[in-house]
Amino acid sequence: MFPCIQTVQRIPLNTMTLEVNSPRVYTMQGVPISVIGTAQVKINGANESMLEFAAEQFGGKPPYEILKICLETMEGHQRSIMGNMTVEEIYRDRQTFSQKVFDVASVDLHNMGISVISYTLKDIRDEVGYLASLGQARTAQVKRDALIGEAEAKRDSGIEEAKAEEQRMEAKLKNDTDIAMSKRDFELKKATYDTEVNTAKAEAEMAYALQAAKVQARIKEEEMQVKVVERQQNIAIQEQEIMRKEKELDSKVRKPAEAEKFKLEKLAEAERLKIVLEAEALAESLALKGEAEAFAIGKSFFQL
Repeated sequence: MFPCIQTVQRIPLNTMTLEVNSPRVYTMQGVPISVIGTAQVKINGANESMLEFAAEQFGGKPPYEILKICLETMEGHQRSIMGNMTVEEIYRDRQTFSQKVFDVASVDLHNMGISVISYTLKDIRDEVGYLASLGQARTAQVKRDALIGEAEAKRDSGIEEAKAEEQRMEAKLKNDTDIAMSKRDFELKKATYDTEVNTAKAEAEMAYALQAAKVQARIKEEEMQVKVVERQQNIAIQEQEIMRKEKELDSKVRKPAEAEKFKLEKLAEAERLKIVLEAEALAESLALKGEAEAFAIGKSFFQL
């Protein structure tokens, strides 16, 4: 076996944060501005080819040198993009600026085995007051647009208000009409309902009155029947009373009267018979006396 010497070189795989500062860079209009961006980069250990590029480029170098290379690369691309854009484009469309720097730097750093995770435009400054003037112009424009917008808004508001008032009046008229129609329908339905209710009520009252009359008639009939029964009972009682009185009269008056009459009749008959007998006896006596006297007279006559 032949001895060999192996050397171990380490490279960082952690995420590195870069503050990319580009002072006083002239834009496409020749206006000097300063830009500060923030980037997140790291050696792509998941990609084998990029890891080989990183080992080749940064093997044996300390992390600060890797950070410096990345920072200078990002700063160069940031300056390049600044020189190809206007101040207005950079200021107003920061997203486009950030995307351009990200795309260009990603291609360049990819060959070093480094991936750009993110890039953000942090700040824009100028030393000649361009941004302030731009801001004033923009402010004036905004104010002008605001005044125009306010006037147009007032105009549109007036128009819309008039339309709204017209619609409100139409809606109110329609609503009033609907209310009137609903009220009319309600009154018609209520009148029909009241008629039906009153009819039903009258029919119910008539039915009730008829039923009440029938009940009263039945009650009267029953009362009459009761009175008839009572009268029949009274008649029966009176007849019984009459019979009782007649019996009492027979027993107390008629029979004694008849007995007395019979007695008187018998007494009268006896008296009459007595008188007849007496008369007959008297007549017979007189006859006998007359015969005696005649006999005596006759006897005397014959004696003479």
